[in-house]
Amino acid sequence: MADFVEVVTVEDLTRRVSELGQQLSDDYADRVPVMIGVLNGCVPFMADLVRAMEIDVAVDFLSLTRFDGSGRVGMALDAGVPLGGRDVILVEDIVDTGLTLVTLRKMLGLHEIASLATVALLDKAPRRIVEVPVEYRGFEVGDEFLIGYGLDWNHSYRNAKSLWAVMDLSVLQSDADAFAPFAYPASV
Repeated sequence: MADFVEVVTVEDLTRRVSELGQQLSDDYADRVPVMIGVLNGCVPFMADLVRAMEIDVAVDFLSLTRFDGSGRVGMALDAGVPLGGRDVILVEDIVDTGLTLVTLRKMLGLHEIASLATVALLDKAPRRIVEVPVEYRGFEVGDEFLIGYGLDWNHSYRNAKSLWAVMDLSVLQSDADAFAPFAYPASV
């Protein structure tokens, strides 16, 4: 069995992000929503998504902190764009248990926004602990550890152009460079 398996190709990412951009453009045709990306994993997805949209959008980011072992989430960087009365689209790289997204949606709701929707590149629905709406989703995935297109291993490989499943995590744990030939084949 291979240590790394490509699960979403560049072509599939391009196609699906374009479809999501068109759907959001249609759904928000008469509005100027605020797209808020959750740093850091959303960056490649959000950049491609806003370029695929055919309407004006405001773009901002927020960053979260996680408190060791407690499961609590805090805001390290809040959105800078005024959100009161605005339509907000939260952009996530991946929704897993739903716990972080529930917290984010509550925090954003405190801004007295007009509406809130979530667009997630990846949805790990089988791992959901709490029900949370994901109005727009790119791909539903299983429980594999994924890297590439925003997802990282110890702050590396976010810029790999496609998404890969790590079939044996011990390979990366023992050699952090093991994925490099897959992430950057032209440099090998």
